[in-house]
Amino acid sequence: MAHILVVDDEHGIRDLLWEVLNDEGHAVTLAENAAQARAARAAEAPDLVLLDIWMPDMDGVTLLKEWAAGGLLTMPVIMMSGHATIDTAVEATKIGALAFLEKPVTLQKLLSAVDDALKKDEPPPARSAPLKMQAAAIPVPVPSVAQSLQSFALDLPLRQAKDIFEKAYFEFHLHHESGSMTRVSEKTGLERTHLYRKLKQLGVDLSKDKSRAG
Repeated sequence: MAHILVVDDEHGIRDLLWEVLNDEGHAVTLAENAAQARAARAAEAPDLVLLDIWMPDMDGVTLLKEWAAGGLLTMPVIMMSGHATIDTAVEATKIGALAFLEKPVTLQKLLSAVDDALKKDEPPPARSAPLKMQAAAIPVPVPSVAQSLQSFALDLPLRQAKDIFEKAYFEFHLHHESGSMTRVSEKTGLERTHLYRKLKQLGVDLSKDKSRAG
């Protein structure tokens, strides 16, 4: 996964972005102003920067110009703001920003923008060998709900049977989404806090899925 630098002066937004991106398996560094962003950029070049436009010491567009002028704009940058004008967004794009997100940022738009930015920053794939030289793909078995319920007993009390089914259901989705609680929340329609409580109640082992997500 990627190393993402989040630059925003609002504590709540930094925490929210850290939680969502960390849950997706990314390593996240937080900065609350331009000075901290410079230090983080110098310490370890991130794969992606989420940069707020309005900050107390220096606005994000000025910092973007500084990086561009110094040859430091080697990573994709997504600008964020709840008050920026179209002209500001266009200016940032001309300087080198890849995209612009309007606050409040929705989960779907955030993850989509991050995925697009990281894909564009990937090196082009190596040319494929001729088809006759390629090894045949080996199918990897993926556990299904039906497989998980092969030993399901119908003579159990309803509550116990329901718990067994729900545990198998959530384990299937955790496996399918590589342990991403954000994506499982979207797939199952449960709010994340409720989902965490439900999984703990059912005794679902989250440690192995979290390690896969990282």
